[in-house]
Amino acid sequence: MPAHSSGRGRGASGPRSGAGAAAAALVARDRILFVKRHHSSVRTVAGLAEEHAFLRHLRGRGAPVVEVLTTTDGSSAVCLGEWVYEVHTAGTGTDLYQDALSWSAFASAEHARAAGRALARLHLAATGYRAPRRRVQPLVSSFTVSASADPVRQLDRYQAERPSLAEALADRPWREDVHRVHLPFHRRLAPLLDSLEPLWTHNDWHASNLLWDTSGPQAEVSTVLDFGLSDRTTAVHDLATAIERNTVQWLQPSFPVQWEHLESLLDGYSSVRPLTSAEAAALPLLLPLVHAEFALSEMGYFHGVTDSAENTALAYAYFVGHAEWFASSDGAELVAQVGRLAQRRSVHGT
Repeated sequence: MPAHSSGRGRGASGPRSGAGAAAAALVARDRILFVKRHHSSVRTVAGLAEEHAFLRHLRGRGAPVVEVLTTTDGSSAVCLGEWVYEVHTAGTGTDLYQDALSWSAFASAEHARAAGRALARLHLAATGYRAPRRRVQPLVSSFTVSASADPVRQLDRYQAERPSLAEALADRPWREDVHRVHLPFHRRLAPLLDSLEPLWTHNDWHASNLLWDTSGPQAEVSTVLDFGLSDRTTAVHDLATAIERNTVQWLQPSFPVQWEHLESLLDGYSSVRPLTSAEAAALPLLLPLVHAEFALSEMGYFHGVTDSAENTALAYAYFVGHAEWFASSDGAELVAQVGRLAQRRSVHGT
């Protein structure tokens, strides 16, 4: 059965110990600033610098993201003892989803459409950013295992670079589960991988990471928040993540799909950035796999940082269970519908 790991969203991901704790505060000076504290086991100055460099690129291209402040020597984060601090401006707009759990549905189809437009604009702004993938660190959503021609061998490498994850997987039947659940999807995706252009992406696109210019149903996205999971993936991987996290209601029994929101999200996205034919073909095939590497990253975090056996088990259930759902009749229906909608909204389908 699909599972949803606890604590996902803005801020720390479900801390259960001091080492995993993060804290944030708004500070009013001549302007409102957002001060965030991370434990050095989760974020380092160098790790945050990667995220901040991407934000600077996006701001330079006109994307609605926060401004990261720097010290007099140009550093965008500082380490004081075991804590690492960053400061940036508060986003502009209304936090309409402030009280919503992460991965809750959009309030309306109009919000889904606006979020699709905003995601496409962000991808256009990200074009030309050539930084390599982020260094190994907890809680980053990457695209390396599924992007490989041999995902099992790549997963061996992935966990070898992450000892806490390797420990968490040691007593679990991950090889059998990957062969049983993930590889059937990957075999269909594999022929398209070389046709997908690399792009730095947000990787956590859901309603509670967006601010809005009004409180009404016609609101537009005014600020995009929380680039902590960002990394070099592909545009269509990011779009698949947005579909998985916003249109499948993982927190409700039987996991209903918001079909109208799905169509609106894709309408909004393609109105700004139509999919290429390769992206349209890859989107439904990526959908069952986009959750996997973040689930693995969560496993390493919960096992090695917060020392939570319960949340480690939940993250593994998420790693396997979401893909299992996509193999069910309901999941297969979503994959097929995304394929139909994507083809109609691609460059060659319009």
